[in-house]
Amino acid sequence: MTIRNLEYLFNPKSVALIGASKTPMSVGAVLAKRLFNSGFDGPIMPVNPKYTAIEGVLTYPDIASLPIVPDLAVISTPPDTVPGIISELGARGTRAAVVISAGFGESKDDHGKELEQAMLDAAKPNLMRIIGPNCLGIMVPGIALNASFAHINPLPGNLAFVAQSGAIVTSVADWANSRNIGFSHMISLGGMADVDFGDMLDYLANDVNTRAILLYIESTKASRKFLSAARAASRMKPVIVVKAGVHEEGARAAASHTGALAGMDSVYEAVFRRSGMLRVNSLIEVFDAVEILAMPHPPKGDRLAMITNGGGIGVLATDALIDEGGSLAELDALTLEELDKVLPVTWSHGNPVDIIGDAPGSRYRDALAAVVKDKNIDAVLVMSCPTACAVGVDAAREVVEIASQNSKPPILTCWVGDDAAEESRELFAQHHIPSYYTPGQAVRAFMYMVKYHRSQVMLTETPPSVPEDFVPDTAAARKIIDKALGEKRVWLTEPEAKDVLSAYAVPVAPTRIAESPAEAAAVAAEMGGAVVLKILSPDITHKSDVGGVALDLSGPAEVKERAQIMMDRVKAKYPKAKIQGFTLSPMVRRPTAYELIAGVFTDNQFGPVILFGHGGTAVEVMNDKALGLPPLNMLLAMDVIKDTRIYNQLKGYRGLAAVNLDAVALTLIKISQLIIDIPEIEELDINPLLADEYGVIGLDARIKIAEAHSEGADRLAIRPYPKELEEEVMIDGKTCLFRPILPEDEPMLQDAFTKLNAEQIRMRFFVPLKTLSHVMAARFTQIDYDREMAMVMTEHGIPGETPIYGVVRINTDPDVEIAEYDVLVREEMTGKGLGRFLMQRIIEYSRQRGLQQIFGDVLRENKKMLNMCEKLGFERHVYKDDNSIVRMILELTAATPAIASEPANKTPAG
Repeated sequence: MTIRNLEYLFNPKSVALIGASKTPMSVGAVLAKRLFNSGFDGPIMPVNPKYTAIEGVLTYPDIASLPIVPDLAVISTPPDTVPGIISELGARGTRAAVVISAGFGESKDDHGKELEQAMLDAAKPNLMRIIGPNCLGIMVPGIALNASFAHINPLPGNLAFVAQSGAIVTSVADWANSRNIGFSHMISLGGMADVDFGDMLDYLANDVNTRAILLYIESTKASRKFLSAARAASRMKPVIVVKAGVHEEGARAAASHTGALAGMDSVYEAVFRRSGMLRVNSLIEVFDAVEILAMPHPPKGDRLAMITNGGGIGVLATDALIDEGGSLAELDALTLEELDKVLPVTWSHGNPVDIIGDAPGSRYRDALAAVVKDKNIDAVLVMSCPTACAVGVDAAREVVEIASQNSKPPILTCWVGDDAAEESRELFAQHHIPSYYTPGQAVRAFMYMVKYHRSQVMLTETPPSVPEDFVPDTAAARKIIDKALGEKRVWLTEPEAKDVLSAYAVPVAPTRIAESPAEAAAVAAEMGGAVVLKILSPDITHKSDVGGVALDLSGPAEVKERAQIMMDRVKAKYPKAKIQGFTLSPMVRRPTAYELIAGVFTDNQFGPVILFGHGGTAVEVMNDKALGLPPLNMLLAMDVIKDTRIYNQLKGYRGLAAVNLDAVALTLIKISQLIIDIPEIEELDINPLLADEYGVIGLDARIKIAEAHSEGADRLAIRPYPKELEEEVMIDGKTCLFRPILPEDEPMLQDAFTKLNAEQIRMRFFVPLKTLSHVMAARFTQIDYDREMAMVMTEHGIPGETPIYGVVRINTDPDVEIAEYDVLVREEMTGKGLGRFLMQRIIEYSRQRGLQQIFGDVLRENKKMLNMCEKLGFERHVYKDDNSIVRMILELTAATPAIASEPANKTPAG
């Protein structure tokens, strides 16, 4: 359940307050006061058998006596009464409730959890939506609804703020009111028994009164729904998030407060990055970010120019910029020449542009006019500190004048001081020019704008095709894991782990097992050359820590001697450890290679997570790692690699060749596919993974396993590519592949568009188009398989390099009940039955997903499409205000004309 019936929560026409009270300072009394005195234009019906009237309004003894069915019920009664109240309200027709009462799932006792489930069970038959329990309530200032026990009414505006904590909501409302900041919604989710962050993101993304969505998150539920909603919302408007529980102690506090476990902060960081949300560090920074993201022209890069009347604040701003990862812009020679003409000879002659402490407003005007024309900058920060030689507001007026004439680059301001800067800040606010109290605050806001723009670009960036078309041997890998599970083992041996990786084409050093020092010597003799010797024990996973690794051993004699010493040492340190023998591998000599680590761990909220970073024996000490959520493509894998400190070395430096980064990224993709296919893998690491200009090779590997409780794809927070939908199809005697679309398909989709004639384009898009833009193509190819589907008819081969002959897609509503279809067939492929085949397959898929209806808008003159749809069971519906368009609707409860039976995976399209 997602946005179904949420309109009754946030746009009700009537409200019932169950548990209204007259007891001073009680929750029921404060709720009544807020509801009745906020200006809500609709009936508010208090319910409590103890009173005749509350706030001067007739009070009803019970729900049955209410004169009308309330759209929304606000409940503040003892927790044991809530399930019955929900059931009674639902039976009467109420579709939404805010449960203020505590004592449910957030409590540690079983009774509270049982009550919460009973409440949900009572709501389910009538699809009733619930916010809470244990929450402050909700506020929708645009309709003057304050169904909360907050101490103030927030101002109306276009920001939506959603938090689990009621205290955070009231604190933000108080802070915002004093700064004249308004909200479309202020929501306290509390225990999130039903409505959660995913639901709110889906609802607010489509709310025309909300410009930006602000979240305060302690923990999340339903990770796949949350990520799908976040990815969709971030494409539509800014989503800015503060995550509580950054450190272990904070995470424990959050868990005890909400009754939910806060996940690892680094995992949340990966989640926010993958979904395009902007993360900030504090609630104050949320509003800094909102202000800066409201600017109409975001910067294209991180090059910041600064103009200041004080060298000191210029230095502070520069330090902050470098700390935040930005770049100090290098001014063009023409700009420097222009500045020389208008500034005193003592100016700084570089960036920051120090125009000297006695700068009047005219000097600010001249300097800013010159700098904004420079093509080497992405934004300008204008700063002023108070002096006795100049009036700051005069400079502010000149900045406003220049900004009014200049659409880009963005201009930010920082007028340092309190009383002396107040008038200037008010002037900037009137003209929507961001203004900050300190240089650090201003620079941080600029970098928020940079990071947000980067994330938006990445959401639509086309990933390159994988450098090779690898076909994993899943059966071989599964056989190894099943054998270990049958033996009740938790860890695979090193040779087993390497064999699993080899089955997925991950290069690893070959390994052989020896049960004794003498056998180790014999194996070394067979291998020839130098070898690496390691202890083999199911009880010892970190072999280096116990002296269980010996490198560069030459000859059988040395191997035998070192093996005996190693065995004696390990037995002395760990007498209870089971020693199975030794492993031997050839000594790999790649002197310029870097030691990396690549692996997987399972997060309790978001499932498997890919880890990459600086490897070797000091991996924990270096703590240079980055995380990514599977599934990965080349773009996403490279983004994980770039997020590490060692990446700067991997690019090559001081004469050293760059590492083959494609090989590193492909290794992460192969690991990602492995954990998608085999859910029994709980942990995996390759350490070290040697990487140089020639490629990669894993020297050691370990894999932890456990019985799977779900399919591999089901445990992922993002639904992976549904390979099971692939199907071979014969077209004109050629074997083609019918499969789900991939982001890598964008170039070939654009190429297919060029194969359409003008009439086909007009029939499909209703308007003439010369090209399919990158943004449109990215939207068609970069889909969320959990919410929409697009299928292409193509050839076998690497996606992005094989032609596309036809495509069909459905785009569902957030409730995954109704979907709109699109279908497109290249001109030379028309008349071969491909269009009908595509439509039949997407109808079958829609029915399997449980959709109730699919529809499409068709031009009345498009007879072929109209006739085909009617043959497939669609019905015509004509728009009242536009009879040139016909809406074709298929109710999926009805039977669909069947496709002729053919051998599996060999269905002809004709």
